[in-house]
Amino acid sequence: MGFAAPAGTVGHPVTLLSSPKRCCFARHIPTVDRVNASEIAVIIPCRNEAGSIVDVLARVPEGMQSIVVDNGSDDATADLAHAAGATVVAEPEPGYGAAVSAGVDAARRPVVCTIDGDGSMDPAELLDLAAELDRGAELAVGRRRPDHPRTWPLHARAGSAAVAAYLRGRYHLPIHDIGPMRAIRRDTLTDLDVRDRRSGYPVELLLRAGQAGLRVVERDVRYTVRTAGESKVSGSIRGSARAARDFLVVLR
Repeated sequence: MGFAAPAGTVGHPVTLLSSPKRCCFARHIPTVDRVNASEIAVIIPCRNEAGSIVDVLARVPEGMQSIVVDNGSDDATADLAHAAGATVVAEPEPGYGAAVSAGVDAARRPVVCTIDGDGSMDPAELLDLAAELDRGAELAVGRRRPDHPRTWPLHARAGSAAVAAYLRGRYHLPIHDIGPMRAIRRDTLTDLDVRDRRSGYPVELLLRAGQAGLRVVERDVRYTVRTAGESKVSGSIRGSARAARDFLVVLR
């Protein structure tokens, strides 16, 4: 990365070596890239993820600043995250956008990444997305590749695919998914001034990136069944419909 590490931190360069793609779900790994994890903050919005958050934090690459945003949990999510060494931020206003925005405010690194706290995605793959920023991307997003049909029900993926198709056609963004995994420089993100406080946040982020002419790169990321609990969005038709409504509000 083209940034100096923050004062008081020790850089942990991570070398990503080439690896053959063994199946359609295996992520592409660049031949050689050195990513300084101490320049990255990973924001993990959570509500009632006590069953998975410890494992998620254990898989965050060494050196990254882990920020867990507790979005109104009534379980032990916040306590477990704190005990695991994460910075814990309380955001009482419900909504994905509210939680991510609170995490961005708390971030003290020049690059910010986001990932869900349900264990369905591997935090180690954030290094792949962050490496794209050094190769000229201004926003790197993950395209979910499910390992099993039940991982991502049709009712959940339909809305994401439709919105992605609209953004491809309207702004020529090379995206096929509105996913929760992404990497962007913090200054770039704050300049975009994303304001949605609900599930429309990732759509508004891509919309504003397209309007600003940012170079957006999409990379495959493996998507598995969550390790515990129930999804607030894809776990039910009602949750997916609520997210689709938020998507449409942003696109109006």
